[in-house]
Amino acid sequence: MFGDLHVHTSYSFDSYLSSQRRDPWDAYDYARGGTIVLPDANGEQSVSARIGRPLDFAAVTDHAEFFGQVNVCTLDSSKLGYWWPHCAMTRANNIWLQLLAANWWTHLGGQLEALPAESFACTLSDCAEADTETWDKVQQAAEEHYDRSANCEFTTFVAYEYTEAFDQNNMHRNVIFRNDKVAEQPVTVYDTGLESFPSLWRQLRERCTELDNGCDVMAIPHNPNLAGGMMFRDPQTPTELTDRLFFEPVVELVQHKGASECRYDRLRGMGLGTVDEQCDFEQIAADNLNMLGSVHGEVRTDRAASVELESFARRNMVRNVLKDGLALADTLGTNPFVMGFIGSTDTHSAAPGSAEEDNYVGHLGRRDSEYNNVQDHFFANPGGHAVVWAQENSRDSIFDALRRKETYATSGTRPVLRFFAGDYAPDLCEQTDMIDTAYDQGVPMGGEVTLSATGSAPRFLVSARKDAGTLTSTGTDLQRVQIIKGWVDADGVTHERVYDIDGVADNGSGVDSNTCARVGSGIQQSCQVWQDPTFESTESAFYYVRLLENPSCRWSTLQCQAAGVNPFANSCETQAAEATLLAQENGASGDVYGKCCIDPAQQAFYAPVIQERAWSSPIWYRAPE
Repeated sequence: MFGDLHVHTSYSFDSYLSSQRRDPWDAYDYARGGTIVLPDANGEQSVSARIGRPLDFAAVTDHAEFFGQVNVCTLDSSKLGYWWPHCAMTRANNIWLQLLAANWWTHLGGQLEALPAESFACTLSDCAEADTETWDKVQQAAEEHYDRSANCEFTTFVAYEYTEAFDQNNMHRNVIFRNDKVAEQPVTVYDTGLESFPSLWRQLRERCTELDNGCDVMAIPHNPNLAGGMMFRDPQTPTELTDRLFFEPVVELVQHKGASECRYDRLRGMGLGTVDEQCDFEQIAADNLNMLGSVHGEVRTDRAASVELESFARRNMVRNVLKDGLALADTLGTNPFVMGFIGSTDTHSAAPGSAEEDNYVGHLGRRDSEYNNVQDHFFANPGGHAVVWAQENSRDSIFDALRRKETYATSGTRPVLRFFAGDYAPDLCEQTDMIDTAYDQGVPMGGEVTLSATGSAPRFLVSARKDAGTLTSTGTDLQRVQIIKGWVDADGVTHERVYDIDGVADNGSGVDSNTCARVGSGIQQSCQVWQDPTFESTESAFYYVRLLENPSCRWSTLQCQAAGVNPFANSCETQAAEATLLAQENGASGDVYGKCCIDPAQQAFYAPVIQERAWSSPIWYRAPE
């Protein structure tokens, strides 16, 4: 089942002040295949959007820190706080007033120099009452769109985002409740302060899991790539270790602010703890949330500058975190970093699942609508999907799948992927009861595998099928099926290796440079039983699958071509100048389409052609003590 567990609506300050007016009800309608109207580049509500395929599940995760404050500022003009200047700036349609309001909100959230503080609007109106009102609406919208019938067509979760980002180092978590038994009030950065996520976990216990009323909850970290190395620190107490394992079973590996699997600088031919050249995929040059600080094509903050590999925190990348977890297990006795993978969008346009490159309307209201998308958010992307293997499309079943990590992430397409490990026969793919046998004789993705009774290395079952596509766009064939292995040797040194188990890199596929039509063919379906040729029973390890699709055009390439600017053409700069002039006549400012002509040979991470992908959750092997 495909879903999105990271969605913002007009209840979030950064969505509302980007002229986005769709609420949780609209977001869930969109996820189910409905049409919503979004702002254009000038802030007018004129852009119609509809997802190519409905989702199976979704969660609206608005910023809980500002539930009451945004409520007071935007919903009821009879409230005195509504007229506070900061609130008026938030409601303004002038882009510069909106950006000033955004800076004010981030200041109130403790993301700049000062500690978190509420708006003066809360002195004029009751923000605590408004907090409760918004939290009730979040629950109401989720309840009204949850299909409790026998059809089980769509599942919602009551959820919110915990928004800690001191000095713009992203420590955000999406807090997802199992069912309608939820905390009376969300735990926010106003409650945790500098104590950070350990305090979040402790207070979630106090407000939920220790109440013995059926309340259960998890916190999903996202964008460690923008966390300045702070997301995954060594556990400082035994409680921190056990709380991390309980509350954070999965990590959001990809979303519109970049991918966090691994990092490889193509220009320098070197990686951050890796030699894997596929680790250049959708990387953000900076290591903090200032990467969003572009207006009219210009970066407005020095902290959005590129960070060299030598200064980029190693644990910003999840593969390095997993490797370090193996080494820490040798000293702590427990691996603190046992996490499965999901993707999501982090849309701020109330558009859950809007991850299609050819149907991408932006994720930040007017700030990346129409030409603003190419101009100001060129290095962002449409995001991905959270995929779960669950018994049924229901809250309990999906929550259990997340908890046991039987999940995978995609970069926005919908290939089907299964991954198991156990004591399997080499011909398992040929058996009619393959999946039942895989469960009976082993573990699925997210599990821990042991040696067979004879002490032989485990075998891995990988079953993959290409995205079937939509009515208007066929899915892309797979190019390669890979297994990524990480392990720690007897000296405590970590290693990694990438194995191609099906397909080849040079399969003759590509794109037509004039039309972006896909050229060539690849794998439509694959089933492999694989055994690690370098397996050592004394070395703890993890394994996960990565599917690589054949090349296809990036969203930016498609939107540039739609404006008459072809990134592949020798005349690209001339075309960009003409398209920019036309955009300026329609209200744009600055260089609009110049980025379309960026030379990928001069960029460490950008290319006009990408390979969409999927990542399974890992399977771990723990060496005997």
